[in-house]
Amino acid sequence: SQYSAVDTNPLSVYVMQPIWNKIIKIVPLWIAPNLLTFSGFVMILVNYFLISFYDWDYTASGTSPGLVPTWVWLFSAFTTFCAYALDSIDGKHARRTQSSTPLGELFDHGLDSWATSIFVLSFFSVCSRDNGKTGVSVYTMYIYLSIVLFNFMCSHWEKYNTGVLFLPWGYDISQVVLIAAYLLTGAVGVEVWQKPLLFGYYITDALVILLIGFSLFLSFPQTLYNIHRAHLKKTLKNDSLYEVLLPLVSPLLLFILLTVWVVLSPGNILAKQPRLFLWMVGVAFSNVICKVIICQMSSTRPELFHWFLFPLALVVYAAISGLLGWMEEAVLAVFTALVTAAHVHYGVCVGRQLSEHLNIYIFSLKKRVQE
Repeated sequence: SQYSAVDTNPLSVYVMQPIWNKIIKIVPLWIAPNLLTFSGFVMILVNYFLISFYDWDYTASGTSPGLVPTWVWLFSAFTTFCAYALDSIDGKHARRTQSSTPLGELFDHGLDSWATSIFVLSFFSVCSRDNGKTGVSVYTMYIYLSIVLFNFMCSHWEKYNTGVLFLPWGYDISQVVLIAAYLLTGAVGVEVWQKPLLFGYYITDALVILLIGFSLFLSFPQTLYNIHRAHLKKTLKNDSLYEVLLPLVSPLLLFILLTVWVVLSPGNILAKQPRLFLWMVGVAFSNVICKVIICQMSSTRPELFHWFLFPLALVVYAAISGLLGWMEEAVLAVFTALVTAAHVHYGVCVGRQLSEHLNIYIFSLKKRVQE
């Protein structure tokens, strides 16, 4: 399938693209595009684990606002910019070296589906957890993350049905806002997030309102409109409503199960282990959406129920029924580790299969020798 994406965001078209076109010129031609994609992802991970080290439970910025050193916020701005740049030039570099492949497309979108949650989880350290005076409650964090992931899912659901990826406006805006937020925090300290900005509202409130506004009133209606337009033009990939909605079943069930756990957890699991829980949400979502991306690329039908849903349903049932008791946190930790390992294993296997099938190396432009 030929990859097609449409980007209409003025920030991207007029500001960022000219910057990327300058940066791309310094990338040596022997570097494989996937290496750029992967390097960006590794930077996001390194940054996430660095922030986690200083602020495991999201309280550092609120209770003792000097715990995270200034250089960490500046490093966050740097890694976020690099990851954003690498994610924006990998496709250009692939076309420049004539090495565009379905493997590259999957690699890019697959890592993006995981990176999306990691960006959000790193940012939560800036605004800190609610401590009665300032900060964001862990439930707000969960809803915030869910909305961002919902947005990501929408654009790929749209591509599944129309064959075209309309790049959401929110992407470039969110990256620029993130970099600015880290720079601001590095420059003046986390206190800036804890003083009311206007009329008793905090900057974080403004960001949440912006995000929800963007998603529910811009992105989602645009997605529905694009699918509707494809339906009118008879260019929809799928005929029946069932086929159109099929990829949404697993992500929605995933969200329902997770929300049931959050709301009905006897040990209040989200408040006790926000970092573990939200990480698990991001990984599980990424795996579910990767399946949709592969189905969309290979024009196959996604299965109705993703296999993660079964062990998750068991764990959630055991937790909310009180079966787990005091072991709820330990079970979450084990489950999170297993889900993460399964996701990495899945990624490695798909990458290998595709590289053998297409007769290319993942991280090198050299051709494989036919056995």
